[in-house]
Amino acid sequence: MSADPVLNGEAWRSFCAELASLGDMILDPANPANPIDRAEGYRYLTRLLRLGLEQHVEARDPSFPFFYQLSHTTAKIGADNPDNVYWNARISGAFDYRITVKRGTMAYFSILANAFRYQEDGSNVATGKLIDSDIAWGPDGVAEIIASCTPQPKNWLRLEPDANMIIVRQSYLDRTSEKPGEFRIERIGGPATPAPLDPAMLGAGLKETVAFVRGIVGTFIDWSKLFRENPNVFPEIDQTMFQRGGGATDIYYAHAYWKLAPDEAWVIEVTPPECYYWNFQVDNWWMESLDYRFLNVTLNKTTARLEPDGRLIMVLAAEDPGFGNWLDTAGHTEGTALLRWAGASTYPLPSARVVKLGDIKK
Repeated sequence: MSADPVLNGEAWRSFCAELASLGDMILDPANPANPIDRAEGYRYLTRLLRLGLEQHVEARDPSFPFFYQLSHTTAKIGADNPDNVYWNARISGAFDYRITVKRGTMAYFSILANAFRYQEDGSNVATGKLIDSDIAWGPDGVAEIIASCTPQPKNWLRLEPDANMIIVRQSYLDRTSEKPGEFRIERIGGPATPAPLDPAMLGAGLKETVAFVRGIVGTFIDWSKLFRENPNVFPEIDQTMFQRGGGATDIYYAHAYWKLAPDEAWVIEVTPPECYYWNFQVDNWWMESLDYRFLNVTLNKTTARLEPDGRLIMVLAAEDPGFGNWLDTAGHTEGTALLRWAGASTYPLPSARVVKLGDIKK
């Protein structure tokens, strides 16, 4: 029998055993134990497994990168934005890349180079960034961006030697009228065709996939535990923590934790600052956005209704009280939430209070 752990099946058996052990993270006594949160926890593992295999097995070769979605409607990481279309490409800081972008009509656009290390230390730190206004666009809305460690005269996405990921963020204000962009990436000066699959690379990819799942689950459980220390309010939290986890540096993140009885409502009030984009979303314990395809669980600068004096009033509850901008708990009694201010110069934190649902009047 072969001594190679992939060829003799040892790598696969180890992979399956490690997957089984990940289930213990869901059973952590510090996690909510009610049926919906526990079931979503196990579903979360299946979702992350899909994403991990895409990133660490399918997209493993940085000489032949392609754009794939590391967060989307049915697989989500770290308070994914319901308004976003995310694209990711695996790269290497040792190489140079050409990225061709055809700008869509979505309100917000940014492209970041990151050192993605969730599988190592729970971090995802940006090494370079371009937002819409940084880019010299052609008259047809097309731009060529060079991602490299070596400075370029224009449209340069700075890489560091440890960069291994390109992340594209596009944000809708109005899904009915806006269209996403189109993206292509290629290594400059790379080989013409990929090499045949190397068993050692597959083995490494399987190990990294398990580490990816474990790192993401552990990171965001820790975040939820932190937010739970101040329930039903919006505490001020050092933004360095969120940027280390992959957050964009032009966005202020106001995370919170909510816990409600079935007959209670969480009333949130804030006056939005001047900014090019903002949104609010309801997430579960695992920091997945709730199912925005079918439920009222998110609002943004366009979809929210403001009061005559400019205040935003939102109400999170199990049913619509007929007041404010209603957000659905979707069968949950606790979870996390996130308010983003993008491109703002001030970052107001909302006031929030828990009231009886029946006390809210139209």
